[in-house]
This record gives sequence, structure tokens and C-alpha cells, in this order.
Amino acid sequence: MSVADEKTNINILMVSMALQGHVNPMLNFAKRLISKGVNVTIATTEDGRDRMLKHIDKNSSDSGIKLEFFSDGLSVDFDRSDTKTLVKTIQEKGSKNLSDLITNLTKNETFSCAIVNPFVPWAIDVVAEHEIPCALLWIQASALYSIYYHYFNVTDSFPSLEDLNEKVQLPGLPILEVRDLPSMILPSSPLHFKEMMDDLYKRLNNVKWVLGASFFEIEEEIVKSMDSLTPIYPIGPLVSPFLLGEKEISNVSVDMWNAEDACIGWLDNKPNSSVIYISFGSLVVLSQTQMNNIVTALKNSNKNFLWVVKPANNGGYETKDAAYELPKEFLKETEGRGLVVKWCAQEKVLMHPAVACFLSHCGWNSTLETLITGVPVIGWPSWTDQPTNAMLIQNVFRNGVKVKYGEDGVASVEEIERCIREVLEGPHAGEIKKRATEIKELARKTLQEGGSSSKNFNKFISELVVKNDPRVVQETSISLPGNWFLRTIQGWCRKPQTKSTTVLITPPVGDTNSEVKGDSEFILNKFVAQEDHRRFDRKRNFADI
Repeated sequence: MSVADEKTNINILMVSMALQGHVNPMLNFAKRLISKGVNVTIATTEDGRDRMLKHIDKNSSDSGIKLEFFSDGLSVDFDRSDTKTLVKTIQEKGSKNLSDLITNLTKNETFSCAIVNPFVPWAIDVVAEHEIPCALLWIQASALYSIYYHYFNVTDSFPSLEDLNEKVQLPGLPILEVRDLPSMILPSSPLHFKEMMDDLYKRLNNVKWVLGASFFEIEEEIVKSMDSLTPIYPIGPLVSPFLLGEKEISNVSVDMWNAEDACIGWLDNKPNSSVIYISFGSLVVLSQTQMNNIVTALKNSNKNFLWVVKPANNGGYETKDAAYELPKEFLKETEGRGLVVKWCAQEKVLMHPAVACFLSHCGWNSTLETLITGVPVIGWPSWTDQPTNAMLIQNVFRNGVKVKYGEDGVASVEEIERCIREVLEGPHAGEIKKRATEIKELARKTLQEGGSSSKNFNKFISELVVKNDPRVVQETSISLPGNWFLRTIQGWCRKPQTKSTTVLITPPVGDTNSEVKGDSEFILNKFVAQEDHRRFDRKRNFADI
């Protein structure tokens, strides 16, 4: 559906920190929204201003997405790898700055909804203060949403998380090992990360919609397992229109560095399915020992490769130890079949027929891009959601394999070579490629009219249209309420996300002291005539409030 067809003006505010992995899914969702006639404003932190604005062609037409910036409370040149200070300051000072920005913006427009991502949980309180209904865009796999939910709500017994080999059983998931869990809940993780996610789950009652960047067809059991708790509605894969073969409808981008143009020309000269693409994303940094092992494995493989390596500030390439220079003999021996670059246009690379597999850090954005392009994966997880994503790739999606690390946390030369063989030419290589192709088709079908993600997306838009249509009265019909119930429903109606609901109390029938039945129901967002209590399709038990 299109908002334009309903003659309804809908403005949405999105809130995110200016991290590439956080902003990209918000941007991709924004592009979907503006294609339906919705107006989108993205509010992100000031440190991302230059990075985002430099990608906008000032000579082009309006991108359709309005960008606004607020200070996280730190100077622009502050080293934001100090995440403890960043998380503390943005909650204390950034929240006030965001509130001031919203106050200024709402002088000229009214927001129908605010969409926040999981890593700014304090923003839920800010938008509630401005009486804006809130949606959470879950920018990781639905499996992570479920794992965190069960952990922070203590709905299942987690073992001691000290032993990485310990088994964990959770609804909708295969049996996990502790090493497969997100690093934020492990004892080795800084406490402020765990506190941040705990804060989010404490605030879920103030969120009206939880929308997922994944899609139902690949996480069916996981999504179903959350239906009776706090449901998640997948609307993904949230990828750029380019990966779907569609025209880009906005030129807003957040790339950390400029991509090197030589990549695609180099790939054009390589046979189909012959190149190993290697990238560890914008944040992961390897040790020099690990870099040396990759160098040796690539040299021994005799395969073509395109390797993205982060540049160090003082020259060379960045590692955990010091600036790293690739061995000259390696560059000489692999000349012609190997290309090392500082950054590339990953979407274009994954779409190229020469690419055979992706050795990936398994960030969720990169994982979605492999799913939509049908590229098999060698999972190389490091932290946060990456270990869980790598487990999903190997055991649930079955479109790749996962690297095994030694006790020192380093993947050996032999292990890297094993993974390359298994994905490209081993006995299961054909099955992996076939499964990757199947998921590619599922990913495209779910976004088409009638697909599960399309239905969830349209339902979200429809609810916004109903909320903003002055012709629609949002009413609730209640029979035989007791005083205790009236007090409960009064408090519920004062919440920002339900404030516009009108409660109709039907006259009591018979004994005025009759007990309210446990199966009493209320009906939302539907016309209900006081004299005609027909039941429509959206119902919830009072116990669910």
C-alpha cells in the first residue's frame, strides 16, 4: 500500500548512533518507507555529519530522507573506541540533546512514530516524553532478540557462561555452546554493554512495535517462539534496493572510507565463481599472527582473492599489535590472482559473478547481503552478535561454514585452508551453494507482494495510516468492568502509544457487581458502535496488557 493513496501525511523519526552497522539498516528501512510516500527524518550523532553528507550529490534531486544531527556529549575528535565513556555520556548528555532536537523539529511537523535501534535504549524514554509512539528496529538476527530476551528476563536457565564448551538450550534454536552466544552477555564483556542491553529489555513495554531486519523464512522457529512473549515482526532482509535489482531512491550513505574503483574492473577479468572475497568489516582488527596465517593460507590455496584490509593511520594496515605490512614475497607470488584494497563497494562485489565465497566477520548487515546475493560464507566471527550469526550460517541457514579457533583465539593456516576447501570444492560444497541459492530466492520472495516481510511491512504502514486518519476513531469496547479494571485501563490509555484510544463502557447487564470474566477482550483501531458490539479481527486478552 502507499500512504499517498490514503491521502495521509506520515512523518517518521529514526534515531541511531552514527556507526556504519547501525545506520545502514535504518537507511535501508527509510528507503522502503519513502517508496510508500512516508516522510523520514534520521537523527544521528554529530560525529557522523561529515561522513554522511559527503556522499550526497548536491546537484541531485532531494534524496527523500532528511538528516538531522545531535551531539552525543563528546567532542567530534574524541576516540569513540572508548565505548564505556561513549555509552555513559550519550545516555546522560546525548538524550538531552536529542530531546532538544525533537522539540525544535516538532515546531513544524508532527511525528507519527519514532523508530530507534537497540543500541540507543534511552531514546525510548526521550520519544515517550514527547508523546511519540515508538517502534524498535531490531538490526540483528531474530535469534539475538530471543537470546537476549530469555537472558535478561531470566525465563530460561543459562549455565555458567565461563566455560565456552557448555551447552545452552533455548526455544526455537539448535543446541548452542556458550561460544555461540553474543559476547555482550559473557563474563569477558565489559559491564556497560550488558547494562545497555538490560536497559533495552526493561523498556520494551514502552515499545509499540518490534520490527526485525531478518525474514521469517530463515528464522521461522525462532520468530514463532517469541509470539507468546514480546513478538518480533521481521520486515527484512533490510538491504539496499541495488541488491534487489531496483533503482536507488536515495543517495544518502554512511561508508567509512571511499571505495577503490579498481575492484570491479579486476573482477571483470576473472572467471565466474573463482574469487574468494575477504572482509572483516569496519570495526574488527586482527593480530599480526592472524594476518600472517591468512597470508600463508591464501598463498597455498592457489585461488583468486580480493582482500579488504583496514588502513592504519600511520601507513600500512591496522592490526591489534602495530601497523602491518604485507610480505613483499606474498604480493609478488600472488600477483595477478590477488588484489588487496583498503575498502570496496561490497554490494557490487557480492553481486559480481566472479565471486565464489565470502570470508566474512559475520556482521548482520554483511550476512543479509550474502543471503540476498546467494554467496556462500566462511564465517570468521569476533564479537557482539557475530558468533551467533556464524552459528546460524553453519547450523541453521546451512549456506556456509564456521572457522574454528585454537586455544589462543587464532585460526591456524590449516583451519583456514580447510574452510576454503569445504566451501569451494569439498564433498559438501555443492550442497552449500545450492542452499545459498535457495535462500536467495526466499529472500526475494518474502519482499514481494504477499510475502511474509511484505505483509508485516504493510501492516505497520496500515497502522500508522489508521492512527493518522482523522476519520478513524480508535475505540475500545468493554463489558461489565470492575473498579480495579477501570483503574488499569485508565493507566494504559495514558501511555504514549495508546493515548489516542477511546474507551466505551457498555451499560452493565443484570447484577452491577458481576465479576469480569477472564476472557474479556478489547478491540483496537476499529470502528465499534456503542449499540453494536461486533467483533473485528484484531483482539487481545486483557491479561496481555
